[in-house]
Amino acid sequence: MSAASMSHASTGVSTGEITPKLGYAATLLIAALWMVPFLWMLVAAFNPESVGAGMASLVPSYIPTLANFREAWASADFPRYGLNTAIISLGILAVQIVTITLAGYAFARLEFPGRTVCFYLFLLQLMLAPVVLIVPNLTTIAKLGLYDSLLGVMAPYFASAFGTFLMRQAFRAIPRELEDAALIDGASVFQRIGFIYLPLAKPSLVAFSIVSVTAHWNEFLWPLMVINSPDLRPLTVGLASFTRGAEGAQAWGVIAAGTLLVSAPLLIAFALFQRAFVNSFVSSGIK
Repeated sequence: MSAASMSHASTGVSTGEITPKLGYAATLLIAALWMVPFLWMLVAAFNPESVGAGMASLVPSYIPTLANFREAWASADFPRYGLNTAIISLGILAVQIVTITLAGYAFARLEFPGRTVCFYLFLLQLMLAPVVLIVPNLTTIAKLGLYDSLLGVMAPYFASAFGTFLMRQAFRAIPRELEDAALIDGASVFQRIGFIYLPLAKPSLVAFSIVSVTAHWNEFLWPLMVINSPDLRPLTVGLASFTRGAEGAQAWGVIAAGTLLVSAPLLIAFALFQRAFVNSFVSSGIK
C-alpha cells in the first residue's frame, strides 16, 4: 500500500469519488423526477372526474374509466393525424437512408479535391439551431409550390448531417479489403454498398432510424408553419389544436387522454423492441 493510500486510510479522508451505489441512487432520483409528468398524465387520463382538485393527485383513488379516451377520440381526427405523421416520419427516413448512405460512402471511401473541407462544411449544419433555418426554408418551400403539403414538411429533412457523419464513421471502420475483393469480382459501386457496407453498418443505420423517426414524430414548430389544412395536420399540431379547445373547458382528463393517444405508438414500439434499440445504440457508439 502506498504512503498516500495509507494516509487516506488513517485519516479517513474521502477521495471524492462517486461510489456505484451513490450513482445508482442519483440515477433513480433523476428517473423518478422525469417520470412525474408521465405518471400524472397516466393517472389523469383514466380519472372519471376530468376536472376539479382531484386532478392534481399522482395517486389514483378512483375506478379507472375510458370515458376520457372516448371523448378525446371523438373530438379530434387522431387516425388522420396519425397517418399524416407516419407518412412524414417514414417518408423522411426512406429518403434519408439513401442520401446519408451515398454521402457517407463518398466521404469515407472516395478521393476528391476538398473532401475534408466539404465534410467539415457539411457538419456545420449540426451547429445551427433549427429555428434559425425556418424563414429561409419556408421561403424556399413557398417558391417550390410545396406550401401546405406533406412534401413541404418533409423536404428540408431529406439530407442529414448527423446521419452522414454516423454512416461515414461506420463505413470507415469496415476493412477496405472486403470492398477490394468485391471489386475484383466485378461488383459495381452500388453492389458494394448494398452487399458489403450496409449489412456491416446495420447497427448505425438502425440507431439513426430510431433517432430520425422519434424526432420527426415529435416535430411541432415546422409543421405548424407549413400546414394550414386541417386534414394535413400531424399528431403534434392536431393535439395542439385539440388541446386549445379542451383547455377552455378545463377538461384535463381529456387532454391527458389525447396526449397519451399521441405518444402511445412510440411508447409501445419502445416497449416491444427496447432490447433491439439498446443494442443498436451500443453497437453504433452513440452515447
